[in-house]
Amino acid sequence: MAKVYFIGAGPGDPKLITMKGYEIIKTADVIIYAGSLVNPEVIAHRKEGAVVHNSASMTLKEVLEVIEKAVAEGLDVARVHTGDPSIYGAIREQMDALDEASIEYEVIPGVSSFVASAAALKKELTLPEVSQTVILTRMEGRTPVPKGEGIRSLATHQTTMAIFLSVHMIEEVVKDLLTSYTKETPVAVVQKATWADEKIVVGTLENIAEKVKEAKITKTAQILVGNFLGDQYALSKLYDEGFSHEYRVGKK
Repeated sequence: MAKVYFIGAGPGDPKLITMKGYEIIKTADVIIYAGSLVNPEVIAHRKEGAVVHNSASMTLKEVLEVIEKAVAEGLDVARVHTGDPSIYGAIREQMDALDEASIEYEVIPGVSSFVASAAALKKELTLPEVSQTVILTRMEGRTPVPKGEGIRSLATHQTTMAIFLSVHMIEEVVKDLLTSYTKETPVAVVQKATWADEKIVVGTLENIAEKVKEAKITKTAQILVGNFLGDQYALSKLYDEGFSHEYRVGKK
């Protein structure tokens, strides 16, 4: 039976797609990929004759029409999204439509841009005694956010924050963050993490907006905020020789 696969393509580097996602793209009859964000190299290994659609210019209705037609003809479909499809992937509405049409599908996770950005920076998002919580969010723009989920509200927790889809509003982001974070709080902006033309800008809330503008970064960038970007933290108990756990008795 034909099947639809929602695949997380990863942040950009074609080698960062999962083996499972890679193999499905390799054999899929029809591929619908988010061409405005997904590196085309991710689907370069597709089989000869595979039909490719770029969803950047398509509506939800058009995407579903392609899927339904393909499945009716017994063809497998790879629906390729950037990063991980569960984060700002707009897949719920597609899955609900497939449920209604009794079309079988599977979701294959991918590497999100926020973890790819942390890797590019060589930083750990959850440092002991610094931050054990990561908030993934975005600035309100043309698309609103639910009540209580604005940057100002979330900033009160002073956790590690990964802010998506907002670098074009960097001045507004900084203004809202400064209601709770200090101006010395470190910030990093990573554009197109893991791509060949990846760009990294590091600063503080006091100067990051100016640095981002100087770097001409206006889209496809992740904003990471918090003291995890600093150098002060406690060592993990996991490898502390004096800490006992299920697999090791600590030294006294």
